Amino acid sequence: MNKPFGIALVVVGVALIVFGISASESFSSDVSRFFTGTPTNHSVWLLVGGLGCACAGLYLGFSRSSNTR
Repeated sequence: MNKPFGIALVVVGVALIVFGISASESFSSDVSRFFTGTPTNHSVWLLVGGLGCACAGLYLGFSRSSNTR
């Protein structure tokens, strides 16, 4: 049961990472980077959430279940 959920988390994580990269290259992120030196919080949270989901999905997908016989 963990494998399908893990695969779904990896897919969601990759999608969030793609959206985060796209948001970090947007005009608002460029303006924020010009004044503060960092991209917008929205793009940072998309990237962090995507990495978290992808890591959790990889862990669930490749970890062994204790109920296997």
